[in-house]
Amino acid sequence: MAEGLSTWQEILSQPQTWQSTLDSFSDRKNSFDKFLDRAVFDHVLAIGCGSTHYLSQIAKGLITQYTDILAHAYPASELWFYPNKCASSRTMLVAISRSGTTTETIKAMESFQETSGGMVLAITCCPESPLAQGADFVLASPDAHEESIAQTRSFTSMLILAQCLASTLAHDEARLKRLHRLPRVLEEVLERIGQLPQQLGEDLTIESIFFLGSGPLYGLANEAMLKAKEMSLSYSEAYHPMEFRHGPMSMVSEKALVIGLFSDTGLAHELRVLEHMQRLGARTLAILEDAKVFTDWKPDYVVQLKSGLGEWERSPLFLPVLQRMAFHRARAKGLDPDHPMNLTAVVELKNN
Repeated sequence: MAEGLSTWQEILSQPQTWQSTLDSFSDRKNSFDKFLDRAVFDHVLAIGCGSTHYLSQIAKGLITQYTDILAHAYPASELWFYPNKCASSRTMLVAISRSGTTTETIKAMESFQETSGGMVLAITCCPESPLAQGADFVLASPDAHEESIAQTRSFTSMLILAQCLASTLAHDEARLKRLHRLPRVLEEVLERIGQLPQQLGEDLTIESIFFLGSGPLYGLANEAMLKAKEMSLSYSEAYHPMEFRHGPMSMVSEKALVIGLFSDTGLAHELRVLEHMQRLGARTLAILEDAKVFTDWKPDYVVQLKSGLGEWERSPLFLPVLQRMAFHRARAKGLDPDHPMNLTAVVELKNN
């Protein structure tokens, strides 16, 4: 497996990098509390580019689920081009970048600082990067940095930092403690599903893949969609489950795979969408906490998380399964996941 070796090793290493990320956050928790104590804000604006824009969507969703703080998420370029999106000095910017060198994110941070003077929190894998140096506080996961272009362990590790941020804003020490279960639970999930990601990834009779997720899981659906595109050059789209019926399901056929990333809150309605897609001929995969919910019907494939965690706490567990599927699909198509077509690890714009 010479081609894609870096990506594969990074996918495999996630239990270790998650543990390192959680330990690092615990070491800095007191300093982070002091930062938040002096940061006066009632609004959070989360930004990123590509994968980290989708991570900003998740961060926004977690903050609004866990706290009463108003939160929004935008691509970094939107804040760079339209700085009036930042409400006031009572806005805290959460700028997310794996490398900390992405041009749009740095420009957006600078624009935000010039326009509002609000506090900046950086989430990154590179604590010495320009983004980190320009921020007021940094949450970093250096052990999750990658050689590969497509983000895998960096995304999920920074997602755990976003979980820690939202839990800290909610003053929920019990939730922070529960997050430490994630590395062990991931190992259990991967052992339980066996070769399913490889089986689905290598099935090239599947010509289109649709990812469905609501609440904070919508950002996960977007990221899974992006992994399928980047690694395997596959036709893939992401939608909120209930929205999928409003037009997009016209694309469903026996050559489609519809994947539900299911919450607890909307589970009954979301499952009906997947059942409907199965009746239309699609192959279906449900990723959810427990398969006991299936009584009168069952998807073609099921991944049970069995995490014992809250519905948003378990969110990092969804992606390693889908990253593996994208990896195996790329290899089945003769592609090198380490070198996706037309892409570089960092987008740095010149003369800006």
